[in-house]
Amino acid sequence: MQQKNEKTIYLSKIIGSVLKELREKVPNRSINNVAHEYGLDVGNTSRVENGLIEVKVVTLWKLAEAYNIPLSELIKLVEKKLPKGFHFFED
Repeated sequence: MQQKNEKTIYLSKIIGSVLKELREKVPNRSINNVAHEYGLDVGNTSRVENGLIEVKVVTLWKLAEAYNIPLSELIKLVEKKLPKGFHFFED
């Protein structure tokens, strides 16, 4: 089982905050609406938004689709919130 470290916890929180911001930009868009419309579990969708769990790429893709943006744009939004010294891979 993969253990969470500080970087994965931090990244999960950033991803969640970006997703929450995107959802809140769409009028009358609740977690329940998004989850049901895109075949996602409501509880897990909430945990993703709150940065409590690591999100799968397929889930990110579905959520990006829910907010009418390409997955690549979602990743760019996440990258903009990451500090300059944050790297996905250690050298």
